[in-house]
Amino acid sequence: MKLENALEIVAEYAQGDRLEGLKRHIDPVWIEEALSWAGTVTLRRRRLPAEQVLWLVIGMGLMRDKPIEQVVDKLELALPDRKQTLIAKSAISQARQRVGDDPLAYLFTVSAAEWSARSADSSRWRGLALYGLDGTTMRVADSPENRAEFGGQDAGEGRGMSGYPLVRVVAMMALRSHVLSAFRFADYATGETTLARGIWNWGP
Repeated sequence: MKLENALEIVAEYAQGDRLEGLKRHIDPVWIEEALSWAGTVTLRRRRLPAEQVLWLVIGMGLMRDKPIEQVVDKLELALPDRKQTLIAKSAISQARQRVGDDPLAYLFTVSAAEWSARSADSSRWRGLALYGLDGTTMRVADSPENRAEFGGQDAGEGRGMSGYPLVRVVAMMALRSHVLSAFRFADYATGETTLARGIWNWGP
């Protein structure tokens, strides 16, 4: 995919016909499958049902400069009530917590596999779909929990650990377009080759 085409798609996400703009690129069936796979259901009528929350998280990623309540309003995600009142910011956060992470992990897995396979297939080299693996580290919030979970780099000579906990990341992508196919996170002590083997055994 050329850069100008990628930028056009991102602009369409953020400035398109509200939720319908997203649905042109993300199959709503994937949303239903993600919630079903994770066992997440809306047992009673809520102003922000589970499926709307997943669209909200996608919108938040694309409209990172806007407060969460503005994303809800722009995408028209909240169901109207009798008084036509705006949904409270606290209610949005609670809805996000109810849905959890599992449906989003499923949604990423399905969409990344589909899009990367499509991209790799369109740019084959001598009949082969080209994928590459690359690794990096990411800083995360400095908290006791993150320190215990991920660790960090030892500065040596008695200077202690790195300023922030570090997460090891390895991603597989379609080489021509760099569309992500799969990724793995681990603590800093885990080597990139270890993570890479796990991705390759799983990936397309």
